[in-house]
Amino acid sequence: MEGDVDMAAAVEDGAAVELDDMKKRLKEMEDEASALREMQTKVEQEMGAVQDPSAAAANQTNREEVDARSIFVGNVDYACTPEEVQQHFQSCGTVNRVTIRTNKFGQPKGYAYVEFLEPEAVEQALLLNESELHGRQLKVSGKRTNVPGMKQFRPRRPIPHMGYRSRTPFMPAPFLYSPYGYGKVPRFRMPMRYSPYF
Repeated sequence: MEGDVDMAAAVEDGAAVELDDMKKRLKEMEDEASALREMQTKVEQEMGAVQDPSAAAANQTNREEVDARSIFVGNVDYACTPEEVQQHFQSCGTVNRVTIRTNKFGQPKGYAYVEFLEPEAVEQALLLNESELHGRQLKVSGKRTNVPGMKQFRPRRPIPHMGYRSRTPFMPAPFLYSPYGYGKVPRFRMPMRYSPYF
């Protein structure tokens, strides 16, 4: 009987030791997981990948405030430099930054954004609408704030001389007997205009 009790006590002691060992391993795994989570949040904060909603809202209000003191200038000459645009709008107020947009090859797109230090300068700059710079009449308007995800979908317009081509694959109509006879179909010709794509 005593042997049975000793054996049961040994089994219980072995189970208790094994249970403690499992608890230690679980604790180590939890510590490692929390350390990994901390490192990941630190990397994301450094890269700026995750923004909390309050920071995103502050960023949006900051962008709106900058746009309130900026103007859009259209029909800018392609040879025009940012310094010349700055000189043109210097009479309105202190110019903080001039951005002339370019394409992927570095060629100017023909419009610019001018940011002022004070919002009152925007009203003065709007008075310079239709003024001339490098022999071109400038179009000056207030800069609008882009709202993310608000791009309007514009379907493709059909081009009259190329005929209407839909994106759906061609589905032939079910076979019907032609009233004009076999192989006789009236022809409706498109106006003749050269198109290299047809």
